Amino acid sequence: MTTNHDSKNFFLAGPAGKLEAVLWTPHAGITPRFAAVVCHPHPLFGGTLHNKVVYQAAKALDGHHGAVLRFNFRGTGLSEGKHDRGLGERGDVQAALDFLGENFSGLPLVLAGFSFGSWVGLRVGCGDARVKRLIGIGAPVNSSDFSYLEKCAKPKLFVHGSEDEFGDEDKVRELVSGLPGVNELVVVEGVDHFFKGKIEELGAAITAWMRDWPST
Repeated sequence: MTTNHDSKNFFLAGPAGKLEAVLWTPHAGITPRFAAVVCHPHPLFGGTLHNKVVYQAAKALDGHHGAVLRFNFRGTGLSEGKHDRGLGERGDVQAALDFLGENFSGLPLVLAGFSFGSWVGLRVGCGDARVKRLIGIGAPVNSSDFSYLEKCAKPKLFVHGSEDEFGDEDKVRELVSGLPGVNELVVVEGVDHFFKGKIEELGAAITAWMRDWPST
C-alpha cells in the first residue's frame, strides 16, 4: 500500500494536559473514507506513538485513505501528565476520538491499539457509538482483563503473533471465539509480541480486513 498523505505534528487537549500527536490526512483533493486512532503499547516499557507496530498499523489504515491519528499517552514523550495504570489513559483515548469526531464529522471512526493500547483503547472504542470497527494487536491476555469485550458486538479484528510472550495463542483464540458480533483473528506464525521479522504481515492483515470498507 502507498502512503500518500500530509502529516501534521501538534498537541491535542487531553484530560491531564496536552497530548503529543501526529495526524496523517490524504493529500488535498482526496476525501478521507474514515478516521482512525492507533494507540501505542505500555509507556513504562518504552511504548510511544513511534513504535514500529503502531506505525505499521497506521500505514495500513493510511493506505485505504483514512485520516490516521497517533498520540502519546499522558506522561509519554512530550505529553503532559503522568502514567495512570490504564485508568486515566482511557480519557486520553476519548480525547483522541473526540478530536477525530470534531474534525472529521460524519466519518465512521476506527479504533486500533497495540498491547497496552489495545487493552485501554478497545474498552473506550466499544463504548463510543462513533467507533464502528475495532482492531486489537498483540492483546496481552495473559495479564489483562478483556472481559469487557463480551458485551461489544462491533466488528473486531485481532492480529497476534503465535509466539507472543504476553498473550498465549490459545487464550486469544478462546477470547475471540466467545465474543458477540463478527470477529476475525489472524495469527502470524513464528513471531513474538512485536512481530519481529514479519511486521509486513501485520499490515497485510489490516489491509485485507479494511478493504472495501466503508462501502463506496
